[in-house]
Order: sequence, then C-alpha cells, then structure tokens
Amino acid sequence: MSSRDGELPDLAALAAWAPELAKTFVSLSSDIALVIDKAGVIRNVAQGEADPMAPLANDWVGRPWVDTVSGDTRAKIENLLHEVTTTGIARRREVTHPFQQGGNIPVAYCAIRFGADGPVLATGRDLRAIAAIQQRFLDSQQELERGYWQARQAETRYRLLFQVATDAVLVVDGHTLTILEVNQAASQMFDIAGEQMVGRQITTGFEERSRIGVEELLQLARASGRSGEIRARLLGRMVLTSVAATPFRAEDEMRLLVRVRAVDATNPLPALSDSLARLVDDTSDGVVVTDASGRVLIANAAFIRLVRLNDESELRGRPIVDWLGTPEHPMATLLPQVRRDGVARRVPSWIKVANAPVVQAEVSAALLTEGDQECIGFTIHLLAAHDEAEQSKHELTLGLQQLTERLGQVPVDRLLAAAAALAERHFVSAALAQSHNDAGDAARLLGMTRDAFASMRRRADGGTGDGDGTPPQGR
Repeated sequence: MSSRDGELPDLAALAAWAPELAKTFVSLSSDIALVIDKAGVIRNVAQGEADPMAPLANDWVGRPWVDTVSGDTRAKIENLLHEVTTTGIARRREVTHPFQQGGNIPVAYCAIRFGADGPVLATGRDLRAIAAIQQRFLDSQQELERGYWQARQAETRYRLLFQVATDAVLVVDGHTLTILEVNQAASQMFDIAGEQMVGRQITTGFEERSRIGVEELLQLARASGRSGEIRARLLGRMVLTSVAATPFRAEDEMRLLVRVRAVDATNPLPALSDSLARLVDDTSDGVVVTDASGRVLIANAAFIRLVRLNDESELRGRPIVDWLGTPEHPMATLLPQVRRDGVARRVPSWIKVANAPVVQAEVSAALLTEGDQECIGFTIHLLAAHDEAEQSKHELTLGLQQLTERLGQVPVDRLLAAAAALAERHFVSAALAQSHNDAGDAARLLGMTRDAFASMRRRADGGTGDGDGTPPQGR
C-alpha cells in the first residue's frame, strides 16, 4: 500500500477483515467496536466477552447507527459518518446510547473507512467511569461552594451581632469632632462615664501618636462622604483598636458614626471563631439586626427565646415593633431617632409576647452599615429577670437569718429542712430568671427532667410554713 503526501493510505485491502479488526481493537484499546456499511447500517458488533459494555448491543445489527443513539446526539453520528466518508477518518465524538432497562451509556467514538466503498470501523470508549468522576467532582465543587457561602453567611451573621453587642459606638459632630452621644460599650472601652465623654474631642481618647491618624480619618470621611478605617491605640493602654468612621446627616447637620473595636495586634483580621459564636448566642441579652425600616434580618438565640419562637426564620422579615415598645416609648419613634442621631441608649421598653406576661427591658440601638445596606442593631437587656433574681437572693438571705435566730427553739432537723426548702425555692427562681421563664430551659440548667422541675416548682410555690417559727415559703 502507498499514499501521496497528506493523504491516508488506501485501506480497501482490509475491508474483508473488518469484523476481526473490530475484535482486535476491542481487546486492545476500546470497549466496543462497530462495523458499518456505506449506508450507515451496523453489520457487526464486537465487545469484550467477559464484561461487555452493553449486553444488548448485538441487537443493533441491521439497524442504522443513528437509530441506536439518543435524539440529541443523532446529529453527531450523521456528522461523523459524513466526515469518515469524505476524508477516510473521523475525529472523536461523544454520544449516548439509551437502553430499555433504563439509563444511558455515554460513549466516545472514532472511525476509519476501509477503502472508497469499504465499510467503516468505529471504535468506542465507555465514558461512564469518567462521567461518574466528573459528576463527583461537580458535586464536591458544589458542596464546597455551599459550605463556603454558608460559612460566609455565618461569619456575616455573627460579626454583625457581635458588633451590636460589643462595639463601642460614638456619634461625633462632623465639624468640631466633639462627642455627642456614646453607648455603654464606648464608656467601658475608654474607661470614662458616658456623661463625661459627651462634649470632649474624640481624639483625646487615643494615645498621642494615634491622634493625627484618627483626626485624618474623620476629616476624610467628612470630606469624601465615604466610610474609612484605621488602627489606633487607646490612651494610656496598650490596646490596639480598629476605628471606623461613617458620615451621615442629621437634621441638615453633618455627623460621623465612629465604631471602635479592640483587635489582636498579632492578627488584625481574625477569622470567625467558635468562641465568638458562643459569645453571641450564649449572652442573656437579646441582640437583633434590622433593616432601616425595622424589619428583622438576624437575631441571636437569647432574643428568639425572649419572644418564644423556635427558630430565627420565624423572626426574619417581621417588624421589631411586634415585640418591643411602650406607649411612652414606641419603637416606631425610636427607629427615625437612630437613623437621625446614630445611636440611642437604654430606652425603657416592654417585651410583648402573646399569652405571656409583659417583661420590662432596656433597649439600646446603633446605626450600622453593611456594604451599601443601612442596618440598625438592637441590644435588649431584661430588667424583670434581674429584679426577680435579686428579690430571690434577698429572700434567701433574710430567711436564713430568721432560721439562725430560731436556734435552740426549733429542732435542728426542722431548721435544716426549712433551709433546704429556702434554697430549693431560690434555685427555682434563679433558673427561671436565667431561662426567661422557660420551664424546659430552667430544668436543663438544674440538671433535671421537666417533671422533676415541675414538682420542685410546686413545692416552692406551695410554701412550708408550719407555725414553728420556720419562715414561710410562698409569695
């Protein structure tokens, strides 16, 4: 056999050997081989005898090749046959063979023609293993992406809640750079009473070398109308802080919302940690972030318990005024105040929940920015639970004093029983205060079942006064 440069050799002499060559190709390098006549009809099928790729493929003999593949890959077979008829060889194409028992087999075919009028030999490789690997790769990639975005959402959630609960927030006059308003966290961070901070230059709270940077940050935010952030050290303390300034207008006056947060100097941008998540979720204060209109975006576990819901999804999108406010201090008036002034501190409020007693609380709020979105962060501090706990502690102390005064008058076993009843009542009251009157949580705090806690609570509420000078136990 010979050929001119650039042309395939004439393989017509091999035409008669096409079925045997098909078997040879299968044994050497392919999973299936087809012999096809010039009309495109399958005349022979060869597969591995021990492990055939498609056991029913022998039924294809006598059928047009295009009829054995799925409808969306018929055009590929037609193009392959045209190419092999024209050039004598066809490049690789991937098609799928459907089977009656269900499922498709993806196969990659190459083809060669034996002579001008000779048969076509098409050899195919089973792509199911490769497809499975590709699918596992795609699944793994999607799972990684889901995990990444879940982590990002969790990070954003806890970061915002943590900021609301712990960040020092100061509202500063945009022209004089004097402090107009601060939250409790700012008073603690700068170790100065909030009332004493008002009217001072904000730069006086930082050590001398940091003051120029803080002043430049505030002036740049005022002039550009954009937020900025720097690192600065507090006055008299080796504490490195992140200082962020965001400009806003209040009644046509320029204001700067300044947020100060302590950072680790060795790791200025720490990643979200489990301890941070626990700090946000384990605090007894409710922490909520709403949009500018007061609709809940995220909330911590304490607030979810306060309003007696099961999950954050039940809160999301609902107005915070559904649960907070008093006739004298409605939340509807607090929202524009925070948007105008940047911060509000210790506003008296109620927590209102259907079929539950009203609970007194103090609400603080601060303006937040998350990207282009304006948010409002709320912290809700319970007053009633604190008062109940203090009352219970007072009653325990007073009761023990009264029992001590009865020494010598009442047998010691009766005094011990009365003291145990006092302690039991105190622990019941303390557990209910810490769990916001949730009996299930109170039982878990005391390490007992709900039924055992209910029995203890009935004993505490029933009283044990017996006329022998033992302090009464009922209220």
